[in-house]
Amino acid sequence: MGEGEQAPQLTAPGAARVAYLAYRGLSYPLRAMPRPLAGLVSETAGSALGHLTRERRQVVAANLRRVLGPDAGEEAVDAAVDAAFSSYARYWIESARLIDMSPRFVLSHVVIENYEAVLDAQAEGRGVILALPHLGSWEVGGRWLTLKGNPMTTVVEPARSPELFEWMRRQRSALGLEVVPLGPKATGLLARRLREAKVVGLVADRDIAGNGIEVDFFGEATRLPAGPAALALRTGAALLPAAVYQRPRGYYRGVIRPEIQIERTGRFRSDLQALTSALTREFEDLIRAAPSQWHAFQPNWPTGAGA
Repeated sequence: MGEGEQAPQLTAPGAARVAYLAYRGLSYPLRAMPRPLAGLVSETAGSALGHLTRERRQVVAANLRRVLGPDAGEEAVDAAVDAAFSSYARYWIESARLIDMSPRFVLSHVVIENYEAVLDAQAEGRGVILALPHLGSWEVGGRWLTLKGNPMTTVVEPARSPELFEWMRRQRSALGLEVVPLGPKATGLLARRLREAKVVGLVADRDIAGNGIEVDFFGEATRLPAGPAALALRTGAALLPAAVYQRPRGYYRGVIRPEIQIERTGRFRSDLQALTSALTREFEDLIRAAPSQWHAFQPNWPTGAGA
């Protein structure tokens, strides 16, 4: 999780309580399942969800058309949408099961390319910002980092159920992830961690707060969060685009891209724009590598889900 990552949101207090009990109750049987069965459940649940929520399916289809391009036929788009829902179900099921994954299993099933970029920046006394899109299974990457001796700090938008947020925070703390709620105090804590040459992970392809930087994202202007670029400019941390892709049979492939470099002008707003735009280009490349693992279930553009 990270900037832009939403915890489950509900409107009524009663619904929030039900959601908390449901998430907590479902986590135990999911954790107890054999891995092959959990994989089957994620595929089945994803397929069912993708066909039960017609409006949401239309949003995902419109978003993925942007990635797949104008030449993609309806069958290709429909298949990508099915895969996206299955990928999202796998993400949530894995999140519940991650606490029980042994260090040996994680280290043998996760491969992270270019991890040296993180270590090189830290060797210079600099913090590292791993900026990710909502793609694949990013929390697995956070667990891998912890096992490598590099625990990560990340941000999540608080759920309307304090019980649910606190339970999810405790679950991730047990994995070695430091989770802080999105809010006025988050920026100061993240800056402090970066000045300590630690790793901060921010999921930043969705402008939930509504105060992001305007960029061209898959061919249309929209806004993406300014947080990763702003923290990099203010602390001198390395800004590294990253993603963790789901692979068959419980394997994962992480990719850490080289540090984004821009020619600083000394004008903060201009540099912020340039760095966020450069990050957006990286996000496009990371998403194009596995469009059906992009969990884009909300409209990301002012015109709606997409043309």
